[in-house]
Amino acid sequence: MAKIAIIGAGSIVFCKTLLNDMLATKALEDSTYVLMDLSMEKLEKMENYIKRVINKNNLPAKVYSTTDRREALKDADYVIAMFQVGGVEAFRIDYEIPMKYGVDQCIADSIGPGGVFRALRTIPVFVDMLREMEELCPKAVLLNYVNPMATVCLAIGRISNISFVGLCHGVQTTLDLIARYVGVDKEEIDYVCAGINHMAWFLKLEKDGKDLYPILRENIEKPEYYINEKVRCEVMRHFGYFMTESTGHLSEYLPWFRKNKKALDLYCDQPDFGGASGAYYKWCNAIAQKYKEVDFLSFESDDLEPRSKEYCSYVIEALETGNVFKFNGNVMNRGYITNLPYDSCVEVPIYADRSGLNPVVIGNLPSHLAALNQSNVTVQSLAAEAALKGDPELAFSAIAMDPLTSSVLTLKEIRDMTIEMFEAHKAYLPQFEGKTLKKVDIIHIPEGTVGVDVPLDPALAIVHRFTKLAENK
Repeated sequence: MAKIAIIGAGSIVFCKTLLNDMLATKALEDSTYVLMDLSMEKLEKMENYIKRVINKNNLPAKVYSTTDRREALKDADYVIAMFQVGGVEAFRIDYEIPMKYGVDQCIADSIGPGGVFRALRTIPVFVDMLREMEELCPKAVLLNYVNPMATVCLAIGRISNISFVGLCHGVQTTLDLIARYVGVDKEEIDYVCAGINHMAWFLKLEKDGKDLYPILRENIEKPEYYINEKVRCEVMRHFGYFMTESTGHLSEYLPWFRKNKKALDLYCDQPDFGGASGAYYKWCNAIAQKYKEVDFLSFESDDLEPRSKEYCSYVIEALETGNVFKFNGNVMNRGYITNLPYDSCVEVPIYADRSGLNPVVIGNLPSHLAALNQSNVTVQSLAAEAALKGDPELAFSAIAMDPLTSSVLTLKEIRDMTIEMFEAHKAYLPQFEGKTLKKVDIIHIPEGTVGVDVPLDPALAIVHRFTKLAENK
């Protein structure tokens, strides 16, 4: 009888999906589910819905709600995190302020200015929660769904020994796409996928020992295939491998696809999540407004649905029963990918069973793929350190190193934008109280100013000498 605490259970759509998955899992049918969030109103709606499902399907499961996180965590066997600090209003700031400066984000929750500030708001909550877990349920397994996934997991791994894994659906949904693109059932595809969250590379794609990459490479050259995933296809055309995450997400992780109107028009012109500006914020805001006054769950069927593609229920089932489940998850890099930093967060294959979570050693990624990952690992590491230390200069450095931001803005523009975002988010950033980001003004050079007399650099001196000789001749 596992106790499963869900922190952020007011997340109507996603919480409902995971709860249905777990209730539909035979090995978990007698579990106790504790729903925790800040709003009892949302929790009661979710609790009432789950009780209807339990009663209709004659399940021995139990469910109750609380706004007390300590009560939810006490003696828990599993803790599922899915909260969003600041809600849709903070998300609006993450999108609108950078957009004002020219940083055009599509998703804005995992990388870039939006991802960094979401991390700054979120990591202090994890710090407090992890301390409570160490006291109240030290043997529990934490399953994290909170974004920015890699940055949050990196912070978790740096400050606590609680067993954890970050879960995403990028690998399994990308495999669905690949299966359609190569004309092979996904169950028949033998694959290895590894890298970082939202930038994991399919290093191997085979069926019965035959490489499927030639088929994939041939098909993405066809307009009817290419149009669906322009950014992912374009990256593969130049770097040789297909990766997880959509065009909208991936376009933010790299410097080439959103830096100007020409690039946006060429690669990010699809509606919804095909790269449109602010697509995810606008969708989240629309959902929040739609269900503000309407109880979405009152219209839902009480029938158990088939389990979704989300890994959560399968991971817990494997840990409970010992039945082996292989999946891709986010963990601290303890030598699993040898050409990414040891203290970074990597997404690698993991085997779950009664012994726990057992990541697979990949070794070196192809060097150019590791380099693309490293550009984002640097941002994640700086953002996590900034959040843990409450250092605004490190937060600025994280955003300044972001591939998209640095392709669009000058350092002063980045600093001004970061200052404005700190001011807008100060209610959610207690670790930065009393600390400010230094303002740096432009130095104006009067006409006719001559630089001070300093010795020439030796290399420049040689160039200067030969230039003079050439002029004399």
